[in-house]
Amino acid sequence: MRLTRITTTALATVLAVVPLAACGSDKDKAGAAGASPTLTYWASNQGTSLENDKQILTPELAKFTSQTGIKVNVEVVPWSDLLNRILAATTSGKGPDVLNIGNTWSSSLQATGALTQFDDATMAKIGGKDRFLAGSLSATGVPGKPPTAVPLYSLAYGLYYNKKQFAAAHISQPPATWPELIADGKKLTTAGHWALSVEGGSATENVHNAFALSQQQGGEFFDSAGKPTFDTPQNVAAIKQYLDLMQTDKIVNPSDAEYSNGTEALKDFATGKTSMVLWQAAAGSLKQLGMDAADIGVAPVPLPSPAPAGGKKVTSMVAGINLAVFDNSKHKDAALQFVKFLTSTPEQQLLNKTYGSLPAVADAYSDPAFQTQDVQTFKDILNTSAAALPAVAQESQFETLIGTAIKNMFADVASGKTVTEDDIKSQLAAAQQQLGG
Repeated sequence: MRLTRITTTALATVLAVVPLAACGSDKDKAGAAGASPTLTYWASNQGTSLENDKQILTPELAKFTSQTGIKVNVEVVPWSDLLNRILAATTSGKGPDVLNIGNTWSSSLQATGALTQFDDATMAKIGGKDRFLAGSLSATGVPGKPPTAVPLYSLAYGLYYNKKQFAAAHISQPPATWPELIADGKKLTTAGHWALSVEGGSATENVHNAFALSQQQGGEFFDSAGKPTFDTPQNVAAIKQYLDLMQTDKIVNPSDAEYSNGTEALKDFATGKTSMVLWQAAAGSLKQLGMDAADIGVAPVPLPSPAPAGGKKVTSMVAGINLAVFDNSKHKDAALQFVKFLTSTPEQQLLNKTYGSLPAVADAYSDPAFQTQDVQTFKDILNTSAAALPAVAQESQFETLIGTAIKNMFADVASGKTVTEDDIKSQLAAAQQQLGG
């Protein structure tokens, strides 16, 4: 999931396919007697740009309207704004009817009480829960309670690498360990070319990578009782390792500290400016960006060597995008029809093929497009080496605080300042204190 980018940007950066209307607005209530309702839908940025998402979604929404008579006004909201917009809507009651949420936010947003519960009866209205993959359903809310979202796109992080550039550097296979990645990275970094691209200005990408690296170090950001444990040696080591890709290993361009919109690092990789990128399933976006499919390689994110004491073989968070319905929607039946449409087998096949993500429903895998080696790699990652982020009510705050702290430290590195372990521990302790830890 490409999730909570919390830095505030001007609302002018939001691409509205059509003007936003709050759910239950006068415009939605008005109209000729018997007219079908108009839904508002906040979509997350999954493609190469906001405009790209508009181009992908518009014909599908027209198809839904043709089938049901229900119109959908969609706004594609950048990740830098999405969580803040959703949280504001849960407070004001003026949100969309249907929205995309990062699956890691599910527990936090469930705690607000603003989203519709998908109990058995509600699940039946969208075709039943048995259609969905169990792993995808596991990240839709607090365990033991009815979920308040359903999965739309399933994702995992992998290491994308440029096969052509690897061959030119006489590197025969992708790195399986971090020492191998650093060694390969130094071979690939030359004047005007960098080995690895990162979104150092993105709170989302920062915290997701830090989580996986923490797991590899044997760390946790919350204990079994849900208490924050941010400033542990393992978490410090994980974040230091991530920062050092730029700071000491020097295989990441310092300007990447400014990358924050969820497309810049991927574009650098697709256009050959870098040779590797740690990214969620994105084959569709890479092809749309013009990268030759023959040059696209994907492998699991590397592991430490030697393995730290207590370290786990985790290479990714359980990532994905969920669909939710605001509980105060005046058009809940129509909203559920729209959820059923987006999670139907044909739409799951079309949308996930386009974005390069994995379907959340089992029947969609009958399409040959989801039987490739790259897709199998990501399915294996999800099945064998992915861990779920903490299912605690404070999860979204955790992502914001830790991701933003790493963003600020990347900015320090880019400016020439050395970020030490003590600096990292101090930042983590301050974040932990904000959560009452």
